[in-house]
Amino acid sequence: MLWAVAGVVALGFLVALEIAARHYGMPGPITNQAKEVILAPKSGPLLYASMALMMVVLTWRERLIAAGIAVGIDVVFFLVRWVLDVKMMFGNGALWVMLGYAVIAVTRRTGRERVLLLKGVGLGLLLVAGRKTGDAWLLITSKTRPTVLDQYLATADHALGDPSWLAGRIVRAAGPIGDHVLDYVYIQLAVAAVVVTLYQLRNVAAERRFPSHHLVRTFLVIGLLGPGIYMIFPVVGPIFAYGADGGHWAVADLWPDALPTNAPHHMPFNEITPRNCMPSLHTAWATAIFIHSRKGPRILRFFGAFWLIATLGATLGFGYHYGTDIVAGVVFTLTIEAALRSLERGWDRSGIQLAAYGATVFAALLVSYRYLPVRMAAHPWVFGPLIILAMVSVIYGYVRTTRLWEPKAAPVRQPEPQPELV
Repeated sequence: MLWAVAGVVALGFLVALEIAARHYGMPGPITNQAKEVILAPKSGPLLYASMALMMVVLTWRERLIAAGIAVGIDVVFFLVRWVLDVKMMFGNGALWVMLGYAVIAVTRRTGRERVLLLKGVGLGLLLVAGRKTGDAWLLITSKTRPTVLDQYLATADHALGDPSWLAGRIVRAAGPIGDHVLDYVYIQLAVAAVVVTLYQLRNVAAERRFPSHHLVRTFLVIGLLGPGIYMIFPVVGPIFAYGADGGHWAVADLWPDALPTNAPHHMPFNEITPRNCMPSLHTAWATAIFIHSRKGPRILRFFGAFWLIATLGATLGFGYHYGTDIVAGVVFTLTIEAALRSLERGWDRSGIQLAAYGATVFAALLVSYRYLPVRMAAHPWVFGPLIILAMVSVIYGYVRTTRLWEPKAAPVRQPEPQPELV
């Protein structure tokens, strides 16, 4: 019943976004996904990563067959596109395999096996649908929010030492290699999430059930709630508001060479650039990857730490976010993760307090960025440490509380001493 309700809600949400996108003359998430059955997908790696998630419910033999079919279909599509000289991209085969297993689940499986396979297919398709709904949300933010609040964040960012301007100079000095690495990390965030999720779901095929909490749940909730904050606090980012990418809409071409000094006020912006900065969802998702990689082997923990650090470097160094966005993104993720883990284990006083405290800090950050930026910039040695302290307090509260939730290991029983034989 819960899965049925969730499916109905998700379908209704997709239909609503489809209608909204078409209202602005653009195809919505359903149309864009349907096109990828035949046309070149936007992201082949994402589709194969989604298929990998679906395959956690299959046996190794079924996985090999599914992967072979997907590759074979993509080879055929590649040859046809090569002959017709049209856009080249792989991934159609992975989507066909996921849709095929949905049909198999309905027509060839029964009982718990049908439910398990449908959950696997749903998990894979949800990751793809999340990308499409995100694109629709970004379109809606650009069309419905004609003014942005970048000047308020840029002013408040003085309290943190203007990290985006500093990171932008560092990335520029690092040259093309560092630029390409950070760009890949930034673009393939969903693929990194799949790597961690595959480790978490590695026993699904053997146990025939999913764990009660895993990374995809956190990813989806972040993606569901984050765009709502975009609508409340529309921001385009330094590269657009203060850089060449903003064109004549930008305050001036300052980023990352010169700091802005103008008094903050609402500024009009074009109807193309998404208002997707506050909070930084790339930081939020990378933080979730880091958190969920902590219980894995050492190489997975290194992977999660690297992806978080590189994502922070990319979001700031490419001028997509301010330092204030980053802080808000970390608090946003920890609050959601705390709420989901509390929901999983049953709400108690510690879970309620942690989620409520994180939400309060997040709201306080948004209010201070909007109404106190001038004071924050005038007293950076006061407000800078306060912002960092607020974030650290949420991190500390999360670590301290979740450690108490971990099951205690049973003490090793010591053998009783035996009397020596004479």
